[in-house]
Amino acid sequence: MADRYPTSVPYRQRTDGYNTYRIPAAVVTKAGTVLAFAEGRHASAGDSGHIDVVLRRSTDGGRTWGPLQVVATEPRRGTAGNPAPVALADGRIVLVFVRQGPQATEDKIRRGQVAAADGRRVFVQLSSDDGVTWSAPREITGSVKRSEWRWYATAPGHAVALRSGRIVVPANHSLPPAGPDNGTEGKYNGGHGLLSDDGGQTWRIGYVDDNPDGYVNVNETTATELPDGRLYLNTRTESTAPGTRADAYSADGGQTLMLPFRPQAGLVGPVVEGSTLWCSSPDVLLFSGPAAPDARALMTVRASDDLGVTWRVAHTVSGLPAAYSDLVRVDGDTVGLLFETGDFGPYESIAFRRLPIAELAP
Repeated sequence: MADRYPTSVPYRQRTDGYNTYRIPAAVVTKAGTVLAFAEGRHASAGDSGHIDVVLRRSTDGGRTWGPLQVVATEPRRGTAGNPAPVALADGRIVLVFVRQGPQATEDKIRRGQVAAADGRRVFVQLSSDDGVTWSAPREITGSVKRSEWRWYATAPGHAVALRSGRIVVPANHSLPPAGPDNGTEGKYNGGHGLLSDDGGQTWRIGYVDDNPDGYVNVNETTATELPDGRLYLNTRTESTAPGTRADAYSADGGQTLMLPFRPQAGLVGPVVEGSTLWCSSPDVLLFSGPAAPDARALMTVRASDDLGVTWRVAHTVSGLPAAYSDLVRVDGDTVGLLFETGDFGPYESIAFRRLPIAELAP
Protein backbone atom coordinates (compact mmCIF):
# COMPACT_ATOMS: atom_id res chain seq x y z
CA MET A 1 0.00 0.00 0.00
CA ALA A 2 2.77 2.44 0.91
CA ASP A 3 4.50 1.92 -2.46
CA ARG A 4 1.30 2.05 -4.47
CA TYR A 5 0.11 5.28 -2.84
CA PRO A 6 3.28 7.17 -1.75
CA THR A 7 2.54 9.37 1.25
CA SER A 8 4.81 12.03 2.75
CA VAL A 9 4.30 14.29 5.77
CA PRO A 10 5.25 17.94 5.20
CA TYR A 11 3.90 19.07 8.59
CA ARG A 12 4.00 17.38 11.98
CA GLN A 13 2.65 18.69 15.27
CA ARG A 14 5.22 20.37 17.56
CA THR A 15 7.95 20.89 14.97
CA ASP A 16 9.71 24.03 13.65
CA GLY A 17 8.44 26.15 16.55
CA TYR A 18 4.73 25.54 16.03
CA ASN A 19 2.32 23.62 18.23
CA THR A 20 -0.02 22.57 15.40
CA TYR A 21 -0.40 22.90 11.64
CA ARG A 22 -3.86 23.20 10.13
CA ILE A 23 -5.84 24.38 7.09
CA PRO A 24 -3.94 22.81 4.15
CA ALA A 25 -3.91 24.34 0.65
CA ALA A 26 -1.94 23.10 -2.34
CA VAL A 27 -1.07 24.25 -5.86
CA VAL A 28 1.37 23.09 -8.52
CA THR A 29 3.36 25.84 -10.20
CA LYS A 30 4.10 26.23 -13.90
CA ALA A 31 7.54 24.73 -13.16
CA GLY A 32 5.92 21.66 -11.57
CA THR A 33 6.73 22.50 -7.96
CA VAL A 34 4.15 21.44 -5.38
CA LEU A 35 3.45 24.21 -2.87
CA ALA A 36 1.88 23.02 0.41
CA PHE A 37 0.50 25.90 2.48
CA ALA A 38 -0.86 25.68 6.02
CA GLU A 39 -1.52 27.68 9.15
CA GLY A 40 1.31 27.39 11.67
CA ARG A 41 -0.32 27.80 15.08
CA HIS A 42 2.18 28.78 17.76
CA ALA A 43 0.49 28.18 21.10
CA SER A 44 -2.17 25.53 20.51
CA ALA A 45 -4.44 23.96 17.92
CA GLY A 46 -6.96 26.80 18.47
CA ASP A 47 -8.33 28.88 15.60
CA SER A 48 -7.18 32.26 16.98
CA GLY A 49 -4.08 33.72 18.57
CA HIS A 50 -0.55 33.84 17.12
CA ILE A 51 -0.84 32.08 13.74
CA ASP A 52 1.28 32.38 10.57
CA VAL A 53 0.78 31.24 6.99
CA VAL A 54 3.59 28.78 6.27
CA LEU A 55 4.78 26.96 3.17
CA ARG A 56 6.87 23.96 2.19
CA ARG A 57 7.93 23.32 -1.42
CA SER A 58 8.45 20.01 -3.19
CA THR A 59 10.34 19.69 -6.48
CA ASP A 60 9.74 15.94 -6.80
CA GLY A 61 5.97 15.76 -6.93
CA GLY A 62 5.33 15.72 -3.19
CA ARG A 63 7.68 12.89 -2.28
CA THR A 64 10.05 15.10 -0.24
CA TRP A 65 9.82 18.65 1.05
CA GLY A 66 12.09 21.65 1.47
CA PRO A 67 12.42 23.71 4.65
CA LEU A 68 9.50 25.54 6.21
CA GLN A 69 8.97 29.13 5.04
CA VAL A 70 6.90 31.77 6.83
CA VAL A 71 4.97 33.52 4.07
CA ALA A 72 2.52 35.76 5.94
CA THR A 73 2.20 37.06 9.50
CA GLU A 74 0.07 39.46 11.52
CA PRO A 75 2.47 42.18 12.80
CA ARG A 76 1.00 42.21 16.33
CA ARG A 77 1.35 38.42 16.69
CA GLY A 78 -2.28 37.95 15.80
CA THR A 79 -3.68 35.58 13.16
CA ALA A 80 -2.71 35.28 9.51
CA GLY A 81 -4.59 32.37 8.00
CA ASN A 82 -7.00 30.77 5.55
CA PRO A 83 -4.45 30.65 2.71
CA ALA A 84 -6.08 30.55 -0.74
CA PRO A 85 -3.29 30.20 -3.33
CA VAL A 86 -3.59 29.94 -7.10
CA ALA A 87 -0.92 29.29 -9.74
CA LEU A 88 -1.31 31.42 -12.87
CA ALA A 89 -0.41 30.49 -16.45
CA ASP A 90 2.35 33.12 -16.53
CA GLY A 91 4.16 31.40 -13.65
CA ARG A 92 3.15 33.75 -10.85
CA ILE A 93 1.48 32.50 -7.68
CA VAL A 94 -1.22 34.63 -6.06
CA LEU A 95 -1.98 34.09 -2.37
CA VAL A 96 -5.11 35.55 -0.75
CA PHE A 97 -5.45 35.27 3.02
CA VAL A 98 -6.99 36.96 6.07
CA ARG A 99 -5.67 38.56 9.24
CA GLN A 100 -7.17 39.42 12.61
CA GLY A 101 -5.89 41.01 15.82
CA PRO A 102 -4.25 39.04 18.63
CA GLN A 103 -7.24 39.29 21.00
CA ALA A 104 -9.92 38.63 18.42
CA THR A 105 -11.82 35.34 18.19
CA GLU A 106 -14.55 34.16 15.85
CA ASP A 107 -17.09 34.35 18.66
CA LYS A 108 -16.23 37.98 19.45
CA ILE A 109 -16.21 38.96 15.80
CA ARG A 110 -19.57 37.35 15.11
CA ARG A 111 -21.03 39.11 18.16
CA GLY A 112 -19.74 42.49 16.91
CA GLN A 113 -17.40 42.91 19.88
CA VAL A 114 -14.21 43.60 17.90
CA ALA A 115 -13.05 46.87 16.35
CA ALA A 116 -12.63 46.93 12.58
CA ALA A 117 -8.83 47.12 12.86
CA ASP A 118 -8.81 43.85 14.83
CA GLY A 119 -11.48 42.08 12.80
CA ARG A 120 -11.09 39.98 9.68
CA ARG A 121 -9.13 41.83 6.96
CA VAL A 122 -8.16 40.49 3.55
CA PHE A 123 -4.70 40.61 1.94
CA VAL A 124 -2.93 39.43 -1.20
CA GLN A 125 0.72 38.50 -1.85
CA LEU A 126 2.49 37.45 -5.06
CA SER A 127 5.45 35.26 -5.91
CA SER A 128 7.25 35.46 -9.24
CA ASP A 129 9.99 32.93 -8.45
CA ASP A 130 8.11 29.67 -7.94
CA GLY A 131 7.16 30.40 -4.31
CA VAL A 132 10.71 31.06 -3.09
CA THR A 133 10.06 34.70 -2.17
CA TRP A 134 6.90 36.75 -1.74
CA SER A 135 5.84 40.36 -2.11
CA ALA A 136 4.78 42.46 0.83
CA PRO A 137 1.10 41.97 1.77
CA ARG A 138 -1.38 44.36 0.17
CA GLU A 139 -4.77 44.89 1.79
CA ILE A 140 -7.89 44.47 -0.38
CA THR A 141 -10.55 44.43 2.37
CA GLY A 142 -12.37 47.47 1.04
CA SER A 143 -12.96 45.81 -2.32
CA VAL A 144 -14.11 42.38 -1.16
CA LYS A 145 -15.82 42.75 2.23
CA ARG A 146 -19.16 44.46 2.71
CA SER A 147 -19.35 46.77 5.70
CA GLU A 148 -22.09 44.76 7.42
CA TRP A 149 -20.23 41.45 7.25
CA ARG A 150 -18.64 40.39 10.51
CA TRP A 151 -16.81 37.07 10.26
CA TYR A 152 -14.89 36.57 7.02
CA ALA A 153 -12.78 33.69 5.70
CA THR A 154 -11.21 32.88 2.35
CA ALA A 155 -11.53 29.29 1.06
CA PRO A 156 -9.91 27.20 2.82
CA GLY A 157 -8.00 25.39 0.09
CA HIS A 158 -6.73 26.52 -3.31
CA ALA A 159 -8.39 29.24 -5.37
CA VAL A 160 -9.25 28.76 -9.07
CA ALA A 161 -7.79 30.24 -12.25
CA LEU A 162 -10.44 29.94 -14.96
CA ARG A 163 -9.63 29.39 -18.62
CA SER A 164 -10.68 33.01 -19.19
CA GLY A 165 -7.88 34.16 -16.88
CA ARG A 166 -10.23 35.16 -14.06
CA ILE A 167 -9.24 34.24 -10.50
CA VAL A 168 -12.07 33.04 -8.26
CA VAL A 169 -11.58 32.74 -4.50
CA PRO A 170 -14.55 31.15 -2.70
CA ALA A 171 -15.10 32.80 0.67
CA ASN A 172 -17.59 33.01 3.53
CA HIS A 173 -18.89 35.62 5.94
CA SER A 174 -21.45 36.16 8.67
CA LEU A 175 -24.34 38.62 8.80
CA PRO A 176 -25.35 40.77 11.76
CA PRO A 177 -28.15 39.14 13.77
CA ALA A 178 -31.81 40.03 13.95
CA GLY A 179 -34.12 40.01 16.97
CA PRO A 180 -32.78 38.36 20.13
CA ASP A 181 -29.97 36.47 18.32
CA ASN A 182 -26.31 37.28 19.02
CA GLY A 183 -24.78 36.54 15.59
CA THR A 184 -23.11 33.26 16.43
CA GLU A 185 -26.05 31.24 15.11
CA GLY A 186 -25.31 29.19 12.00
CA LYS A 187 -28.17 30.69 10.01
CA TYR A 188 -26.17 33.93 9.70
CA ASN A 189 -23.44 32.20 7.69
CA GLY A 190 -23.15 33.16 4.05
CA GLY A 191 -20.90 32.58 1.07
CA HIS A 192 -19.49 34.76 -1.67
CA GLY A 193 -16.76 34.86 -4.29
CA LEU A 194 -13.75 37.14 -4.76
CA LEU A 195 -13.03 37.85 -8.43
CA SER A 196 -9.98 39.28 -10.19
CA ASP A 197 -9.68 39.72 -13.97
CA ASP A 198 -6.18 41.20 -13.97
CA GLY A 199 -4.00 38.61 -12.30
CA GLY A 200 -4.73 39.62 -8.73
CA GLN A 201 -4.20 43.38 -9.03
CA THR A 202 -7.81 44.45 -8.49
CA TRP A 203 -10.64 42.56 -6.84
CA ARG A 204 -14.40 42.68 -6.51
CA ILE A 205 -17.23 40.64 -4.99
CA GLY A 206 -18.98 38.15 -7.26
CA TYR A 207 -21.82 35.85 -6.23
CA VAL A 208 -23.33 36.22 -2.75
CA ASP A 209 -25.53 33.57 -1.09
CA ASP A 210 -26.64 34.48 2.41
CA ASN A 211 -30.25 33.77 3.33
CA PRO A 212 -30.68 33.45 7.13
CA ASP A 213 -33.62 31.04 6.94
CA GLY A 214 -31.63 28.18 8.48
CA TYR A 215 -32.12 25.80 5.53
CA VAL A 216 -28.68 25.94 3.87
CA ASN A 217 -25.98 27.89 5.73
CA VAL A 218 -23.18 28.42 3.20
CA ASN A 219 -19.79 28.23 4.89
CA GLU A 220 -16.33 27.02 3.82
CA THR A 221 -16.53 26.57 0.05
CA THR A 222 -14.42 24.96 -2.68
CA ALA A 223 -14.70 25.48 -6.43
CA THR A 224 -13.49 24.06 -9.74
CA GLU A 225 -14.13 24.82 -13.43
CA LEU A 226 -16.01 22.16 -15.40
CA PRO A 227 -15.32 21.33 -19.07
CA ASP A 228 -18.54 23.06 -20.16
CA GLY A 229 -17.30 26.33 -18.66
CA ARG A 230 -19.48 26.30 -15.60
CA LEU A 231 -18.00 26.79 -12.14
CA TYR A 232 -18.91 24.04 -9.67
CA LEU A 233 -19.02 25.07 -6.00
CA ASN A 234 -19.38 22.78 -3.00
CA THR A 235 -19.83 24.04 0.54
CA ARG A 236 -19.92 22.93 4.14
CA THR A 237 -23.29 23.52 5.80
CA GLU A 238 -24.83 22.85 9.19
CA SER A 239 -28.54 23.47 8.81
CA THR A 240 -31.98 21.94 8.54
CA ALA A 241 -31.28 20.79 4.96
CA PRO A 242 -30.50 17.10 4.37
CA GLY A 243 -26.87 16.20 4.99
CA THR A 244 -23.84 18.40 5.63
CA ARG A 245 -22.94 19.49 2.07
CA ALA A 246 -24.53 21.79 -0.48
CA ASP A 247 -23.51 22.74 -4.00
CA ALA A 248 -24.17 25.28 -6.72
CA TYR A 249 -23.14 26.18 -10.27
CA SER A 250 -22.18 29.45 -11.92
CA ALA A 251 -22.42 30.00 -15.69
CA ASP A 252 -20.66 33.37 -15.67
CA GLY A 253 -17.36 32.68 -13.94
CA GLY A 254 -18.53 33.18 -10.37
CA GLN A 255 -20.29 36.48 -10.87
CA THR A 256 -23.70 34.95 -10.08
CA LEU A 257 -25.12 31.53 -9.21
CA MET A 258 -27.51 29.72 -11.52
CA LEU A 259 -29.50 28.72 -8.40
CA PRO A 260 -28.74 29.25 -4.71
CA PHE A 261 -26.77 26.50 -2.96
CA ARG A 262 -28.91 23.36 -2.63
CA PRO A 263 -28.36 20.25 -0.47
CA GLN A 264 -25.97 17.59 -1.81
CA ALA A 265 -26.97 14.63 0.33
CA GLY A 266 -24.95 12.25 -1.83
CA LEU A 267 -21.76 13.32 -0.05
CA VAL A 268 -22.05 11.82 3.43
CA GLY A 269 -19.69 13.12 6.09
CA PRO A 270 -19.34 15.31 9.16
CA VAL A 271 -19.53 19.11 9.17
CA VAL A 272 -16.08 19.94 7.78
CA GLU A 273 -14.24 21.62 4.93
CA GLY A 274 -13.80 19.68 1.68
CA SER A 275 -12.06 20.09 -1.67
CA THR A 276 -13.14 19.70 -5.29
CA LEU A 277 -11.03 19.28 -8.43
CA TRP A 278 -11.90 18.72 -12.08
CA CYS A 279 -9.44 16.42 -13.83
CA SER A 280 -9.30 16.03 -17.60
CA SER A 281 -7.73 13.15 -19.55
CA PRO A 282 -9.36 11.14 -18.03
CA ASP A 283 -12.39 13.25 -17.22
CA VAL A 284 -13.63 13.09 -13.63
CA LEU A 285 -14.81 15.47 -10.90
CA LEU A 286 -13.27 14.72 -7.50
CA PHE A 287 -14.22 15.60 -3.93
CA SER A 288 -12.11 14.96 -0.82
CA GLY A 289 -13.26 14.91 2.79
CA PRO A 290 -13.93 12.63 5.75
CA ALA A 291 -16.65 10.07 5.04
CA ALA A 292 -17.59 9.03 8.57
CA PRO A 293 -21.12 10.40 9.01
CA ASP A 294 -20.64 11.85 12.48
CA ALA A 295 -16.87 12.22 13.05
CA ARG A 296 -13.84 13.77 11.39
CA ALA A 297 -12.39 10.46 10.22
CA LEU A 298 -12.15 8.15 7.19
CA MET A 299 -10.54 10.51 4.65
CA THR A 300 -11.99 9.59 1.27
CA VAL A 301 -11.76 10.81 -2.31
CA ARG A 302 -15.10 10.54 -4.07
CA ALA A 303 -15.76 10.97 -7.78
CA SER A 304 -18.62 12.18 -9.93
CA ASP A 305 -19.07 11.04 -13.51
CA ASP A 306 -21.98 13.42 -14.16
CA LEU A 307 -20.49 16.81 -13.20
CA GLY A 308 -21.51 16.75 -9.54
CA VAL A 309 -24.99 15.22 -9.61
CA THR A 310 -24.09 11.83 -8.13
CA TRP A 311 -20.98 10.55 -6.33
CA ARG A 312 -19.08 7.29 -5.77
CA VAL A 313 -16.12 6.31 -3.58
CA ALA A 314 -12.89 6.42 -5.61
CA HIS A 315 -10.19 6.06 -2.92
CA THR A 316 -10.23 5.59 0.85
CA VAL A 317 -7.06 6.78 2.58
CA SER A 318 -7.66 5.12 5.96
CA GLY A 319 -10.12 4.79 8.80
CA LEU A 320 -8.04 7.14 10.96
CA PRO A 321 -9.06 10.58 12.23
CA ALA A 322 -8.92 13.17 9.44
CA ALA A 323 -10.31 16.63 8.79
CA TYR A 324 -9.48 19.35 6.22
CA SER A 325 -8.00 18.53 2.80
CA ASP A 326 -7.05 19.95 -0.58
CA LEU A 327 -6.77 18.26 -3.99
CA VAL A 328 -4.23 19.21 -6.65
CA ARG A 329 -3.28 17.83 -10.07
CA VAL A 330 0.42 17.01 -9.72
CA ASP A 331 1.06 15.85 -13.29
CA GLY A 332 -0.62 14.01 -16.14
CA ASP A 333 -0.79 10.76 -14.20
CA THR A 334 -1.16 11.89 -10.59
CA VAL A 335 -3.49 13.69 -8.22
CA GLY A 336 -2.18 14.90 -4.87
CA LEU A 337 -4.19 14.98 -1.65
CA LEU A 338 -2.94 17.27 1.12
CA PHE A 339 -4.88 16.39 4.28
CA GLU A 340 -5.03 16.65 8.06
CA THR A 341 -4.75 13.32 9.86
CA GLY A 342 -3.29 11.45 12.83
CA ASP A 343 -3.33 8.20 14.73
CA PHE A 344 -5.32 9.54 17.67
CA GLY A 345 -6.62 12.89 16.45
CA PRO A 346 -7.11 14.64 13.11
CA TYR A 347 -4.68 17.50 13.74
CA GLU A 348 -1.46 15.59 14.49
CA SER A 349 -0.05 16.10 11.00
CA ILE A 350 -0.68 17.24 7.45
CA ALA A 351 0.15 14.48 4.98
CA PHE A 352 0.43 14.39 1.18
CA ARG A 353 -0.68 11.32 -0.78
CA ARG A 354 0.00 10.70 -4.48
CA LEU A 355 -2.91 8.98 -6.26
CA PRO A 356 -2.89 7.58 -9.81
CA ILE A 357 -5.57 9.45 -11.73
CA ALA A 358 -6.38 6.31 -13.71
CA GLU A 359 -7.63 4.63 -10.53
CA LEU A 360 -10.00 7.51 -9.75
CA ALA A 361 -11.62 7.77 -13.17
CA PRO A 362 -14.56 5.55 -14.24
